[in-house]
Amino acid sequence: MLKRKIADELVRWKNNPDRLCLLVKGARQVGKTYSIDLFARENYRHYIEINFDANPAYLAIFDGDLDVETLIKQISLRVPNAELVRGETLIFLDEIQNCPRARTALKFLAKDRRFDVIASGSMLGINYKDVPSYPVGYVDSIDMYSLDFEELLWANSVSPESIADIRNCFEKKEPVPPAMHDRMMELFKEYIVVGGMPRVVQEFVTSHNFANVLRIQKAIINDYADDIARYAAGAEKAKARACFLSIPKHLSKDYKKFQYSLVEKGGTARKFGGSLMWLYDAGIINFCYNLGAPELPLEGNAQSDVFKVYMRDTGLLMAMLEDGSQTDIIDGDLGIYKGAIYENIIADIFGKAGKKLYYFEKNNRFEIDFFIRRNKTAAAVEVKSAENTKSKSLNTVMANYGVKHGIKLSAKNVGKTEKVESFPLYMAMFL
Repeated sequence: MLKRKIADELVRWKNNPDRLCLLVKGARQVGKTYSIDLFARENYRHYIEINFDANPAYLAIFDGDLDVETLIKQISLRVPNAELVRGETLIFLDEIQNCPRARTALKFLAKDRRFDVIASGSMLGINYKDVPSYPVGYVDSIDMYSLDFEELLWANSVSPESIADIRNCFEKKEPVPPAMHDRMMELFKEYIVVGGMPRVVQEFVTSHNFANVLRIQKAIINDYADDIARYAAGAEKAKARACFLSIPKHLSKDYKKFQYSLVEKGGTARKFGGSLMWLYDAGIINFCYNLGAPELPLEGNAQSDVFKVYMRDTGLLMAMLEDGSQTDIIDGDLGIYKGAIYENIIADIFGKAGKKLYYFEKNNRFEIDFFIRRNKTAAAVEVKSAENTKSKSLNTVMANYGVKHGIKLSAKNVGKTEKVESFPLYMAMFL
């Protein structure tokens, strides 16, 4: 059984006396249903699961009035063995994107307070016109992702004490003991290849068979393609699929700014912009926006029409590449993708930590992979796939653009100069 951080978040939610209904959002197959089901069985005497995908007949519960008395009658009528006991029952509305009226009903369930309610789903396929009104002010939300690197370490039996020791090295800026550093780099490369999708991670920690991992990853990618065909509206289907399949092509370029012409010759933002946002809402991609100036506030300096696109799970990106790419990563031979895979994994780590993603590129002359807020400054982050950490771009931006803090992430151990901190790639989780 994989340990997930959301378990603690769910307990904190339950322990809040003023809790509202909870919406857990995330891409397909990141473990939402499993985690909530486990939490419900461990923390409630009575538990009612209403899965709108597995049982479309449950949609009828919300066809009529949405007052709580009517909903109680409908649930009792349509859900076998449903026991609705005040203060002892959790109602779990799974795949809520398939029932827009259930999302509206969260307002009335929250105001009533007789039962705890958790809903889960992606924003995939929601027809916003079908939602009578949104329960603004009555719903808390949590974004759930595939396993982050620390969760991957737990799955590989790395103890919390060992992780604390590594964090201590990060905070004190001291080198990690060589044997531990080598083991962490090995696990980090495996994380790039395996990613964090629970089914994939469970298979890997059980069998350590990369062929089985790749088979499951390709099945998930096919499921995503099927979701595009199922949920995207009309002409959006082909456009969203084309954007999805173009991601490896964009990352193979030296300058990775998203170009609609790589999706389709003559492609434009007007034609494909909505399709990209559809993939973002589905939890499949992350945007990384170019900064007009490399300074705080990052959000205020971001250019909304100039951006890079990264996959939210790097293991799935690896599975979209040609066969043999997994071995190349483990052996350190990246081919045409150079550092793009490593950029994607750092983007994935930052995104799962709740950071918005920014980079800085000027006139195709140089590019800083990421900018983050650190120690009240705009810090430039350069990602290197090997131990060669020389960076003309970082030197340029620090010499000419007033950037006072630089961070290098590479295969090398911890180090520091006057203005630049160097950390091994796996320490990105502490940034």
